[in-house]
Amino acid sequence: MKTAIVILNWNGKKLLEQFLPSVVNFSSNEAEVYVADNASSDDSIKFIKEFYPTVKIVKNAKNGGYAKGYNDALQHIDADIYCLLNSDIEVTENWLTPVLNVFKNEENTAIIQPKLLDFKNKSKFEYAGAAGGFVDLYGYPYCRGRVFNHLEKDNNQFDDTSEIFWASGACLFIRSKLYHRLGGFDEDYFAHQEEIDLCWRIQNEGFQIKYVGVSTVYHVGGATLQETNPHKTFLNFRNSLLNVVKNVPTKWFLFVVFSRLILDGIAGIKFMIELRPIHTLAIVKAHISFYKNFAKFIRKRKKLQQKENYNLNTSIVWQYFFLRRKKFQDLK
Repeated sequence: MKTAIVILNWNGKKLLEQFLPSVVNFSSNEAEVYVADNASSDDSIKFIKEFYPTVKIVKNAKNGGYAKGYNDALQHIDADIYCLLNSDIEVTENWLTPVLNVFKNEENTAIIQPKLLDFKNKSKFEYAGAAGGFVDLYGYPYCRGRVFNHLEKDNNQFDDTSEIFWASGACLFIRSKLYHRLGGFDEDYFAHQEEIDLCWRIQNEGFQIKYVGVSTVYHVGGATLQETNPHKTFLNFRNSLLNVVKNVPTKWFLFVVFSRLILDGIAGIKFMIELRPIHTLAIVKAHISFYKNFAKFIRKRKKLQQKENYNLNTSIVWQYFFLRRKKFQDLK
């Protein structure tokens, strides 16, 4: 299978200097490496051309964020498998082979995520995807190895290959034909959680999402937007609500939407108590944007077939904050 590793870049020369070497060294025998540049104003392109002439460059006309950036770039890349890779990821030797073998042997597998560990603490899972993602009753995302902000140590407990609900956009392998058939990422998300929406839609088409734990990468996380950045709070809260409106099955729709609005309000109060009012304001702005986009996403919803069997039996908020269950293995 023809494989393309596509790194989305925006003014990330320092990240490319640090992390591109591992990608080139451990991937060139099995894949072509591309950098999709979102109209950078730094010396990213000059650096690539000078030091990594084998890396191909796709130039986007503007910085349209993660979703549009990949949608624009992938129109110009011919491959059977795309690996969408963040610029702040260090890959490891032999990381591609286990993933590509699953694609070769399982035609119904559409998306794969490797194990994501924390680059700054390589014994722990990384927030963005850990060992593969799931969604609870209210549309809140969580991962094997990461529930809310609690990160587990990697004790080889997730060295398996298993089905998951969503794969992290930090390192996401996808069959190119399906990516284009479904129209790629929803550009109204701009960034954050658009990969959950894409995974949700792909499962609605009858395909599977897999996690391959014998493939490992290390992710810095927050290299573009730090966790303390209120715009990240805004995007996460708004886009999670948009996922609910777009994808939750009809029979649960009103209950889940109403419950989420209340729970988000509680989260806003929690930020106030923690003396982080700027994040409370970000949630308010997220809800205003959500209301503005509500009708638009209802129209999108009508074009989709909602998946019935997402995890309706789990409330992460209840289990984490009230029952104090912080490890994936303890969730019920």
